[in-house]
Amino acid sequence: MMNGKAAKGDMAIGFVLLFLAGLTVFSGQIDGQPAPPQAPQRFWRDSIHGHVRSDEFHWMRERNDPELMAYLAAENAYAESMLRHTRKLQERLYREMRSRIREADLSVPVMIDSFYYYSRTVKARDYPIYCRRKGNLKAKEEVLLDENRLAGGRAYYSIDGTYISPDHATLAYMADTSGAFLYTIYLKDIASGRLVDSISSARGMAWSTDSRTVFYEACDSAQRTDRVIRRQLGSGPEKDEIVYRESDPEFSVSVSLTRSRGFLLIHTYSKNESEALVCPADSPNGCFRILKARSAGAEYYVDHHGDSLYVITNDVHDNFRMVSVSTANRSDGGWNEVIPGRDDVLLEDVRIYNGHYVLVERRDGLKRLRVLSWDGAVDRYIPFPEPTYTVFPWRSYDYNSSVLRYTYGSMVTPGSVYEHDMSADSYRLLKRYGVKGGYRPSRYVSERVSAVAADSQRVPISLVYRRGLRRDNGNPCLLSGYGAYGTSSDPFFSSDRLSLLDRGFVWAVAHVRGGQEMGRKWYQQGRLMNKKNTFSDFIACAEHLISQGYASPSKLAVSGGSAGGLLVGAVVNQRPDLFRAAVLNVPFVDVINTMLDPAIPLTTIEYQEWGDPRVKEHYDYMSSYAPYENIRAQDYPAMLVTGGLNDTNVPYWEPAKWTARLRRTKTDANTLIMKIDLSSGHGGPSGRFSYLRDTALEYAFLLDAMDIGK
Repeated sequence: MMNGKAAKGDMAIGFVLLFLAGLTVFSGQIDGQPAPPQAPQRFWRDSIHGHVRSDEFHWMRERNDPELMAYLAAENAYAESMLRHTRKLQERLYREMRSRIREADLSVPVMIDSFYYYSRTVKARDYPIYCRRKGNLKAKEEVLLDENRLAGGRAYYSIDGTYISPDHATLAYMADTSGAFLYTIYLKDIASGRLVDSISSARGMAWSTDSRTVFYEACDSAQRTDRVIRRQLGSGPEKDEIVYRESDPEFSVSVSLTRSRGFLLIHTYSKNESEALVCPADSPNGCFRILKARSAGAEYYVDHHGDSLYVITNDVHDNFRMVSVSTANRSDGGWNEVIPGRDDVLLEDVRIYNGHYVLVERRDGLKRLRVLSWDGAVDRYIPFPEPTYTVFPWRSYDYNSSVLRYTYGSMVTPGSVYEHDMSADSYRLLKRYGVKGGYRPSRYVSERVSAVAADSQRVPISLVYRRGLRRDNGNPCLLSGYGAYGTSSDPFFSSDRLSLLDRGFVWAVAHVRGGQEMGRKWYQQGRLMNKKNTFSDFIACAEHLISQGYASPSKLAVSGGSAGGLLVGAVVNQRPDLFRAAVLNVPFVDVINTMLDPAIPLTTIEYQEWGDPRVKEHYDYMSSYAPYENIRAQDYPAMLVTGGLNDTNVPYWEPAKWTARLRRTKTDANTLIMKIDLSSGHGGPSGRFSYLRDTALEYAFLLDAMDIGK
């Protein structure tokens, strides 16, 4: 796969690094190939529920251990060596993908009061520039933030939220400089350009209507958002007031302003339970009062219109219903049903306007937008032309508007921003995010098929491929999945994906249980003590693609990230024979060890998703599928594993431990490489071009593993 001279050069660098650290990580050369690193073993043991647990790589959790950094450096050097022969292919893929991007582009402006807000990108720059114009789009542009300047020379920089004050005088923005999802909120006076305040270790915020009071979400030591804090603009942290503290470690909090700007809301929520506290937005120093006390298994989410609060809740139906309650008599009683729950329709959300409201529903795996008027005169669905698609309604920035804005797309149709006039029943295309290079949707086919799972459930699969594909079992195929948290894997467009489709790939998305594509029960059947349905669904999808000729048995690859990485890890343990290659991005594979440590971010709030291994029944079930514990002496497909050193969602040691144990256990000679990004976290690199390098590496790995022409 590579010449000996290149291998020796890389190994020499590796030996120098290890010698300087005085460590025992083994590396070398076998038959002209670089030998994979072998991480030191330090056996750690404990016991739980009468079981003795042993973990030879538990020590990797010690971030300051120099042996760890040497191991990660050795793995990165090994990955570079093993993929060196694909460098030209990686560069070709990178240039292909970048050439499809309109580097100088403009978002669709959003009008808030008398200002048009938008962002734009410029050629060869990684980050957007945030701007506004007053009155009309021909007015003088005001640059509010230039993220390129703010990023400076940092390896990682991301603005993940902007909040304009109601008087449009102050801009708040959240910046992350490590990828750890820990933000500093900066508050900038727009007229002078001066920073007037900052708030560290925050996750989100809301303005009161006085434009002087900020409510922000603060984190505890495990990075759980457990407090909402009130601050007067410019007063500094010494005068902050805690307005709510959540004491239950399985709950987190958020704060928001209703779309009407009538009420401030604090939502406190776990995976299957929630509670809301309400305060009039024009009384920022007032008290937040509980709307309805939490109860086991019941969730509800609140918005406002007129003299009522409108609530989406699953209190009497799994698929949620909508009720109203008077703002003057906010209590557990007096809830009036507006939209009943339905067995075949999941009610996901509502967008409220002064004259209309829009229900975000999901039926047969597809999102639908249902437009209704408060007076009952309008009740219709927005039509969509394709058999498989996705749609995202925009937030209603103008409560008094009759116009709904939404983004529509599919696996062949690029994201397209539409406006629907709900009063006139008319439609207007505002922008279709273009693909440079003469992209023609007619060259590709998107369809949805279904597999039959082990318990006879039909599992949807979204597909896209180049028109003219022959279903003769000769096609390379990449099958991806997620299947957790009730997150639905919607079939979206990606111009990057064309680099595989044009090389003959079928791209498939398995809508397995654990997501919420087929309703709330679809989620319930893929979590806790039903989690293994997620894996058997995915295996059924893989087998269906092969049996129907979409995929070659020798050219089927699988990919998943985060909880999707857990899915891939479990599946390759159970059926490694199905796959030629696997990509695990920031994979959650060390499930039991993570869920036994409440100090790790996300652990306590996810007991209702995966289980609490301190409970014997949960521990026994988790042990039967947890990827790290179930690595076996068997042949595995070629694998690419990635992680981020600053990742707080899935710590770097999960992919590191998974890779190290696989190296010592698996019986094949297939490629196993790991790449840990030392400057980012769960989301990978921050720049809009940087991620293309990672995608190019991933695609090159897949093409190489399948021996597909370059």
